[in-house]
Amino acid sequence: MPETAPGPHDPSAQRTASRTVQVWDLPLRLWHWALAALVLIAWFTPNSHDRLHRLAGYSVIALLAFRLIWGFAGTRYSRFTMLAARLRAAPRYIWNLRRGVTGRYIGLNPAGSAMLVALLTLLAISAITGAMQVTVTFFGVWWVEDTHAYASDAVAILVVLHVLGVAVMGILQRQNLVRAMITGRKLIRSR
Repeated sequence: MPETAPGPHDPSAQRTASRTVQVWDLPLRLWHWALAALVLIAWFTPNSHDRLHRLAGYSVIALLAFRLIWGFAGTRYSRFTMLAARLRAAPRYIWNLRRGVTGRYIGLNPAGSAMLVALLTLLAISAITGAMQVTVTFFGVWWVEDTHAYASDAVAILVVLHVLGVAVMGILQRQNLVRAMITGRKLIRSR
């Protein structure tokens, strides 16, 4: 069920037509932008700057561990509490987007929740198989190398889809979602 702003009959909604609310806390925002930077570094450094590539990969593993912990211990919109319900709602939500129906979500919408799960899963697979490749046991093992390559390519594709999705949602909802992920505050409009 969408988390909505106060309705038109709510006295607080009548005082202001729109307001901003704190959605994403500082640790989550720092995690998001650090992860974005590390994924870019990892994408552009294999075979040319192997040490930097490995450092980025190990850092991604550390950030994924942090996100897992923060998903249970963080603030309201950082937690995974609504994840299952949003994932169940994702197919219909994405289907309704073709008509421009976005719903009103304060935190991640169902499509964003699905993207979160897909990206975190593929990043974990990519980073773990990348770390496995430099061990004695798995060095040169074809399925580890292939899994790392395919997962890394899938991450790149999902990152592009994520950026496009943020742009489209920003347009449909008349909201600067990039600024919201920088400041942590999201504009909530009353109807």
